[in-house]
Amino acid sequence: MRRLIPLFVMLVSLVAGCRTVEPPAPVARQIKPHALFCDNMVLQRGIAIPVWGKAEVGGVVTVELNGKSASARAGADGVWMAKLPKMKAGGPYELTVRGQKTITYNNVMVGDVWICSGQSNMQWPVIKSNNAAEEIAAADHPNIRLFTVPRVVSDKPEYDVHGTWQVCSPSTVPNFSAVGYFFGRGLHKELGVAQGLINTSWGGTPAEAWTTMETLRANPECAPILERHAESIKNYPQAMEQYKAVLANWKKANKEKVDRSRHKDPGNKGLGLGYAKPDFDDSGWKTMNLPAVWESIMDIDGAVWFRRTVEVPDGWTGKDLTLSLGVVDDFDVTYFNGIQVGATGMETPNFWLHPRKYTVPGQLVKAGRNVVAVRVFDHYGGGGFNGSASQMTLSPAGGGKPLSIAGEWRYLVSIKMDPNQLVSLRPPRAPLGPGHSHTPAGLYNAMINPLVPYGIKGAVWYQGEANAGRAYQYRNLFASMISDWRQVWKQGDFPFFTVQLANFMAAKAQPAESAWAELREAQAMTLDTLPNTGLAVIIDIGEARDIHPRNKQDVGKRLSLAARAIAYGENIVHSGPRYKKMKIQGGKVRLYFDHVGGGLMAKDGELKQFAIAGADQAFVWAKARIEGKTIVVESDQVAEPVAVRYAWADNPEGCNLYNAEGLPASPFRTDDWKGVTAGKF
Repeated sequence: MRRLIPLFVMLVSLVAGCRTVEPPAPVARQIKPHALFCDNMVLQRGIAIPVWGKAEVGGVVTVELNGKSASARAGADGVWMAKLPKMKAGGPYELTVRGQKTITYNNVMVGDVWICSGQSNMQWPVIKSNNAAEEIAAADHPNIRLFTVPRVVSDKPEYDVHGTWQVCSPSTVPNFSAVGYFFGRGLHKELGVAQGLINTSWGGTPAEAWTTMETLRANPECAPILERHAESIKNYPQAMEQYKAVLANWKKANKEKVDRSRHKDPGNKGLGLGYAKPDFDDSGWKTMNLPAVWESIMDIDGAVWFRRTVEVPDGWTGKDLTLSLGVVDDFDVTYFNGIQVGATGMETPNFWLHPRKYTVPGQLVKAGRNVVAVRVFDHYGGGGFNGSASQMTLSPAGGGKPLSIAGEWRYLVSIKMDPNQLVSLRPPRAPLGPGHSHTPAGLYNAMINPLVPYGIKGAVWYQGEANAGRAYQYRNLFASMISDWRQVWKQGDFPFFTVQLANFMAAKAQPAESAWAELREAQAMTLDTLPNTGLAVIIDIGEARDIHPRNKQDVGKRLSLAARAIAYGENIVHSGPRYKKMKIQGGKVRLYFDHVGGGLMAKDGELKQFAIAGADQAFVWAKARIEGKTIVVESDQVAEPVAVRYAWADNPEGCNLYNAEGLPASPFRTDDWKGVTAGKF
């Protein structure tokens, strides 16, 4: 009996042990990787690479790339996340995601990934930049990849995002962020490493829309933002009714104005002057390669006619055709062989972004020579054809190989509008309310959160115009937003580079306060509070009449210089002079700078845009001269100076302080007297 007891104990132990052994986890039956994972993607080198998606609860998913693999089990929320080990730059590879079925993604690169975010100047496409046609034709960069996040608002953090990675080419780059593209192109050229660019931007949006609600609620400086939003929601129904009435009146008044312009347009007259007629002689017209915005060659608002001859195949005679023009900014009336086949006006929502696609009735179609004529009326910003070359086609309505109508068109300016006549053509703004792009955290929820935690190298940011009336608040808000992103990504203090606001609006004859100057100051102050940040100064390449400067090439270049120095550790001069400190020496002020580079220089003559003041805070223009690595400032009108300002204006015309490397100095003031935006939260 005593011998049996140990055997019995052993059996009990074995049975108990068997009960604690878990069966192998089931391989996932249904797997759906996150939308960021698709053909042509770029995955971040040098870090553990997160790959995630959804499957049934408990299902196991395995991912493989470049001979490395990792597995993960879907949690209670159905989300799984595997982390591949660190890899060096390389590719193209295949990424496989395997459950009971296998999904394979092709042409995958390992390189650097950048978030490109902000408002309209980041959203601004390549096709609207300087030398757009040449830039687009040369944009054959197989190892630069582009992803554009759709513009969506949400009141809660979203999980997924729609979109696909595209290989950079003349057909994919036209509508991509110009700043993002030129930034990535500069890095790719210098580093030889694949660049993944994620454009997530929305015109006219404030920084609070890109910040988490948790951060906004925890920050006392942001309380007025949330209070204002709550008041907007409360008053929204009444405000929307008022807006609808104002909008209806605006549409009626401006439709009449646009219609009058058509009536006065010589291109709409008969007796041989009708520009749409197929037999009209356009041999004296100039030519333009389309798609393109005409501001690249002429600065006008008004009506421009375009004509092109198309050779139609015999088999298309008498058949309905589809005429596609891509996006036209702003309005168009389109003709085929002298007959109107389509038109888009201000009654169409987002008319400036609406792709034109019109049906050509078969009775107008003949074999051989046919003429397409388009009258484009632009009332603000860039005018012309904003789509890609692949969108400009003529094809059988039932399907078939299309004819490209991109390329050389003849054009004639028929009406040039007085800028003063255009003000009323700008539509009234919709009230803040549910789904508005200014909603606090609304863009973070829908356009940033779905990207987390995709592996990134860093972020570039072009925004601030929408916060220019609240610069003192922006000092805190902007730094909080950057810290916010870094916290949710959990990649440490990743590099973050900012574009300082350009010069804009009318120049002033005398020194004055400036909301835009204060906002530039707030942007620069971020460098003093957060690590791994850089500033691209563009005070010299703005446009007085246009908040969207066309020179996006230099913006991207200056951002890439900052990235090369700060993110990649290159020993290069990446910034223009930045004010460091001052010393009062009798009736003069001596200024000291960082980022002097090869030396301070005054471009095109004597230094300009320096102002000086005494204790009365009354600034007057001052004389300034370079002495070694310092600048001495003085004025006969100020015997005892206490403060100096440089380029302190909305549009500091002629500011010309640079370093020898050709990078402009950031505007600054030595004082911190409360200006025009203090308290305007």
